[in-house]
Amino acid sequence: MSAPAFRIEPASADRFDDVSTMLAPRRPGTTACWCLSHRIDPAVNRELGPDQRPGYMRRLCRQPVAPGVLAYDVDEVVGWAGVAPRAEVYSVARNSRIPKIGDDLAIWSIWCLKVRAGHRGRGVARALIDGAVRFAREHGAAAVEGYPVDNDGKKIDTMLAFVGTRSLFESAGFVKIADTGSTAAGVPRIVMRLGG
Repeated sequence: MSAPAFRIEPASADRFDDVSTMLAPRRPGTTACWCLSHRIDPAVNRELGPDQRPGYMRRLCRQPVAPGVLAYDVDEVVGWAGVAPRAEVYSVARNSRIPKIGDDLAIWSIWCLKVRAGHRGRGVARALIDGAVRFAREHGAAAVEGYPVDNDGKKIDTMLAFVGTRSLFESAGFVKIADTGSTAAGVPRIVMRLGG
């Protein structure tokens, strides 16, 4: 029996309700990342309160190139991936612990994967990576990178697994190109790349 096919769409302004479903906090008024903490300047990130974060993300969704992609199981949104040119992802572009290899290439980054509870373990994360790669290539990417944990198959907390795992990226054809000085949940992260 084959895995279900998930439809991947850009996180554009007309899909902002689905972006909210994936990124908004469960309790209104509490602070949630909205996939901004790694993308934007930390000073700006700190200034954004819970009421301003949705508006900031809505503005990103209105830009000509969406800030990520969404996964759908028929018409239900089940996943999100943050994907953008590496130079636009603050925590990657300006992080001295993550090596930048091939700055002369048009490199895009996948820095966040999120699958809704009740839909995990069905291949949504893999579909998100494949869709993010397609989206990046459609917008001129020569290569796409991820910065997953190298967890050697050990279980990691789902809240801290937003960076993905080495085996997940390997299943999508990515190869390790460098170690990093960065960790997630105390587990080392690596640089993996597809293309370039």
